[in-house]
Amino acid sequence: MATIEAIEGDITGLEVDAIANAANTDLRHGGGVAGAISRAGGPAIQAESDDAAPIELGAAVATGAGELPSRWVIHAATMHLGGPTSAEIIRAATASTLRVADELGARSLALVAFGTGVGGFSVREAAAIEVTEVRRHLDEGSALERVVFCVRGDEARAAFERELGRG
Repeated sequence: MATIEAIEGDITGLEVDAIANAANTDLRHGGGVAGAISRAGGPAIQAESDDAAPIELGAAVATGAGELPSRWVIHAATMHLGGPTSAEIIRAATASTLRVADELGARSLALVAFGTGVGGFSVREAAAIEVTEVRRHLDEGSALERVVFCVRGDEARAAFERELGRG
């Protein structure tokens, strides 16, 4: 059975197989989590993203992780450039990220609070959607052994921990 946890931290430093990036459909990683991942991982992440772009809303694609400790970055399109997003897009992006993680053979995956930065979506609602999707995916059978919700701030961590406690 896979473990699921919520932590407050910097996703770029996690030693997991894959990390998720809340991306725009053009895979331009200028600000927010996407910008932090791209800066920490180096120019290879943006170069690979340029080759894969554009992608549909709710879709996800993987690139290498450059200089990050993870092996892959899974870029999930949670909005068009500049936002906003919606519950349905976040649900689809989470499901796509989990599918791609399995396709890659990832055993561990770190997710962020999709859509809660530039996308302007509620952290509480994002937590409910993402935790539900992760549990559904794991229940259907997955090679993932560890899923980490790596978020910024105590409020976000608490929102994800509340949802995890409802299982």
